Amino acid sequence: MFITGPKKSSLQLDIHSVKLNIEARIKNIVPKKKADSCKRPYTLGRRQELSDHKRATILLAARKQLESAGLLQFTMETLANESAVTRQTVHNLFGTKAALLEALFDQIALDAGMERMGSVMQQTDPELLLCSFVGVFSDFWTKYRVLLRRIHGIAAIDPEFGAAVAARNRRRQGAVTRVVDRLESRQPLRNVELRGRRIGALYAMTSFEFFDALAESIGTEKDIPELLSALVRAALESQLP
Repeated sequence: MFITGPKKSSLQLDIHSVKLNIEARIKNIVPKKKADSCKRPYTLGRRQELSDHKRATILLAARKQLESAGLLQFTMETLANESAVTRQTVHNLFGTKAALLEALFDQIALDAGMERMGSVMQQTDPELLLCSFVGVFSDFWTKYRVLLRRIHGIAAIDPEFGAAVAARNRRRQGAVTRVVDRLESRQPLRNVELRGRRIGALYAMTSFEFFDALAESIGTEKDIPELLSALVRAALESQLP
């Protein structure tokens, strides 16, 4: 009986030690899981930041290549070399040259203030609406005239570039149509044929080709917005019934 007592106490101590050991392990595991859960969003954010930086670097390289060498040097491989990334990275971020060009268009349009078009389309005064609409495109063509001249030249011989430029022109045509409809909304009688002519005139006169030819003929870009607005107004008024 004297031996049984101590053995029982020792067993209780062993069980208590095991219990404490298990509890300690659980406490160590829980904070570790919390730390991992906080670390993963940070890692994903860091990856996105690196991806955005690579995109910006590649788009900058694309702009420089198009402005300096045109189509001859514009390849996924040369872009990768100029951007210090792999060719696969360029493909992963953009896929095709056409998609890369679309991203470049978005970037330069934002830099040139094309987002102003939203407020322009809300103008209630027809004269101000037309003048502002022409002004947005004039500013865009002026700021990136050299780059856009290269792109439009390449578009004439490269199908991918041609498709990207055509997509942008369709967007502009849609905006032109909305402007003409706004201008004609106060007219009691609307002529479908004349409406089509006015859309065609405004579409042609807000194109880069028209702007570039006009700037080339007068030798400066400074007076283009005012001159272009006057020409557009005259052209549209000549199509009034």
